[in-house]
Amino acid sequence: MKRVYKYPLRVNDRQIVKLPKGAEILSVQIQRGDICLWALIDTSVKETNDVAIRIHGTGHDIEYDGNLKFIGTVQMLLGDIVFHIFEEIKEQQQ
Repeated sequence: MKRVYKYPLRVNDRQIVKLPKGAEILSVQIQRGDICLWALIDTSVKETNDVAIRIHGTGHDIEYDGNLKFIGTVQMLLGDIVFHIFEEIKEQQQ
């Protein structure tokens, strides 16, 4: 059975979110003043992956070498503060 689950995020440069293996990140948005991530998960999967999430403000430096996947942009405080959320992609083992 698949369901969409919500994962609240902290306003940190980098954080780890535990998602069930195979989860698909769908979106990020503001809900009641908090940044939340929604993911499609298989509820029968018990094993989790640590997913690194990075949050960067507009105009801030970003260490980027092709290792980030853009998830979305959120506006807080009526658009006065804008954050861009990325998933940090692990290097693939060859």
